[in-house]
Amino acid sequence: MKGQQAAFIGLGSMGWPMARNLHRAGLLAAVWNRSPARRSAFAEDTGLAAVDDLAALPARARVLLLCVSADEDVQAVVEALLPGLEEGHVVVDCSTVQPATARQMAEAVAERGASFLDAPVSGGTEGAEAATLSMMVGGSTEALAVARPILEAMASRIIHMGPAGAGQAAKAVNQVAVAGVNQAVSEAMALAASQGLDADRVIEALSGGAADSWFLRKRAPNMRDGVYPLGFRVSLHDKDLAICQALAAEAEAQLPIIEMTRLHYRRLIEAGHGDEDVSALFRIKQAQLDNNGALKGEEDERGKTAGE
Repeated sequence: MKGQQAAFIGLGSMGWPMARNLHRAGLLAAVWNRSPARRSAFAEDTGLAAVDDLAALPARARVLLLCVSADEDVQAVVEALLPGLEEGHVVVDCSTVQPATARQMAEAVAERGASFLDAPVSGGTEGAEAATLSMMVGGSTEALAVARPILEAMASRIIHMGPAGAGQAAKAVNQVAVAGVNQAVSEAMALAASQGLDADRVIEALSGGAADSWFLRKRAPNMRDGVYPLGFRVSLHDKDLAICQALAAEAEAQLPIIEMTRLHYRRLIEAGHGDEDVSALFRIKQAQLDNNGALKGEEDERGKTAGE
């Protein structure tokens, strides 16, 4: 196990720039990705040797970070790492999963004498690239103290939320807020367009006032231009909101922002927009202000049905 060096698992749209920042800080010992082509590309980009065997990573680094898509991916990665874990290792999961999954992984890692932190992030690909992510951490203060120098190379805000699972619970709260802001900004921009207002002037007028937000300044230009680069993928936010929905169900409640946003996201996904940034919600709002309320793709299907 090498001193304070880290290994990074999962080189997706968030993981790649996060790992790149660790490399720039001289803290990255190795990376692994499920797709060999992706990890080879990272090795070519950074000069860091690609590692083929996930189970070999604990021997190369003290802090093991992962950023993958779903609960089952986290479980599979931790299971592969377990045989090599020992006292002094800290596994840090930056994915977004159920709080219960984080608690289960923490227990499994603790049985090996190692520590686990659930540390989901917010800030989008821009924050990942600029190393300005906000990180919500669950786990012990001792484990966080060990991992903090590594985390500071990727995040400008690191908040200890409590024991294992608390980081993921906080991320669920974050995702509901993101959905609400997305709903408000996209609806406002669609209304502005329907009134013939200049989008740039609307953004300027709202910025700095009571309606200002990071989302308005960063994502309203997407709506103005009708292009939706990542960002944060619609399909992934929908997955995260399913977690929030399950937590609300445990409290025997329905939260209308979650329910409405998931309904809208399903329409976007069915129309082929699931890989766009969540600001593509503007498509729904714009369609609602049109005569037929249909998205592109839905219109095509209606035409096919009418012609059958």
